[in-house]
Amino acid sequence: MDGPLTAEAPLPDWVFPPPGGFTADDLDRIPALPRHTELIDGSLVFSAPQTAFHSLVLCLLETALRQWTPKSLRVVRDMTVTLDRCNRPEPDLSLLRAEAVTADANETGYDAADAVLVVEAVSQDSQARDRDRKPQLYARAGIPHFWLVEKGEGRRPVVQVFELNTVTRTYVPTGIHHDRLKLPVPFTIDIDLTEIDRL
Repeated sequence: MDGPLTAEAPLPDWVFPPPGGFTADDLDRIPALPRHTELIDGSLVFSAPQTAFHSLVLCLLETALRQWTPKSLRVVRDMTVTLDRCNRPEPDLSLLRAEAVTADANETGYDAADAVLVVEAVSQDSQARDRDRKPQLYARAGIPHFWLVEKGEGRRPVVQVFELNTVTRTYVPTGIHHDRLKLPVPFTIDIDLTEIDRL
């Protein structure tokens, strides 16, 4: 949008949801939709400006994941993942099967079936979504691994790691990591979280 809406300016059509709510396909069809718009339970969700911590921790994790990720997988940032007809959130980071990421890079999102791991860094304006609703939706869609990143002391991150229980389609916590994130799944990972001090 070019500026603040005034009483004289008409609201864009996409402000008003259609009967039954928006669908995952609508995100690609709505003109002039703000960047980083997500679809949660049929409603459009807009993001507030991110904090420096949010940017730094994602830079740290993205760089580290690229070093550890096997060739069969790809790391992508800020791309939507279609979970079902009414849900197309935008994880901060996603680990996808390599075949889902095309050579021409024209895709605007990916399918949940191609996601191995999704990462959400909790933002002030989206705490309930990041901590509660999104993990429920990711688990229900069958994404095997989920990380929730929160701000600890200073700029240090705290990473909570979850693994999918395939019977209940819910996430089971497997650890809380402060200075070092060392995991055997979805592949061997060893990330020094204190590196954020040098960014």
